Amino acid sequence: MFKVTIKMFLLLAMSLPAFISLPAFSGGVDTDIGRPGQAMRVPKDNEFKVCADPNNLPFSNENQEGFENKIAAVLAKDLKKELSFQFWPDRFGFIRNTLNARRCDVLIGTSTAVDMVKTSSPYYRSGHVWIYRKDSGYNVKDWKSPDLRKATIGIVDKSPVAMQLHMNDLMANAKPYRLMRDLTKDPGQLVTHVEEGKIDIAIMWGPIGGYYAKKSSVPMEVVLIPEFENTKLSGKTYWNISAAVRHGEGDRLKMIEGAIARNKDKILKILDDFGVPHTEPEFNNKLDGKK
Repeated sequence: MFKVTIKMFLLLAMSLPAFISLPAFSGGVDTDIGRPGQAMRVPKDNEFKVCADPNNLPFSNENQEGFENKIAAVLAKDLKKELSFQFWPDRFGFIRNTLNARRCDVLIGTSTAVDMVKTSSPYYRSGHVWIYRKDSGYNVKDWKSPDLRKATIGIVDKSPVAMQLHMNDLMANAKPYRLMRDLTKDPGQLVTHVEEGKIDIAIMWGPIGGYYAKKSSVPMEVVLIPEFENTKLSGKTYWNISAAVRHGEGDRLKMIEGAIARNKDKILKILDDFGVPHTEPEFNNKLDGKK
């Protein structure tokens, strides 16, 4: 029978790729809260405690510089509540260790279709984008654009848009980038590679791509990629985005939805300031989280 010794276990642990390690963050957390048999935090009436990643711009960080941090501040001010954050790396177990462990009470941005939580009506919708230098002379508006035929296209491996590359016979033009985020590299690496000429066009999830394109020292075009006419799970490239709370907290959700509705213009301006491409939410099928 195979026996794992302590030495073998340590060697295995040392051989794991570096990208799965989590960045250190200073946000305090009681790791006992939410465990069976342990006391559980009880939310206070005057607090607006948000679950957020400490190192995940453009969405959020410990310094509250992300667009979801800014939206949280708008909602808390409207509701006359005290804003605070429980920071936790947004990886596997994020909802279990934050919202469902009652360490915090609100998610500012998640797919409307996520069923682990109770989501609000969507307040924006975004999709994947093409990003290319303005001085490239390209004019990419759809998959029939001849510019795509002559371009090296950077795309995250297993991205939903890969199906469209395949269906339009463009896979030979693709340069894949790793699916799992490498914490030693800038999340805007694809945009940097467009700047440097290592690739001609980047395909990225809109909020991330738009943010880094706006920050680029080289002027960039950011073009939303058209959704499939007949959307399927494996080809979907647009998603409705909502706030969320725990199941069974309808009153809290209703309160948050009211604040979102009253501050829609402010929220959309925050998205625009961060370069986040967005459209009005749609409800084409069950994947859009229709209520």
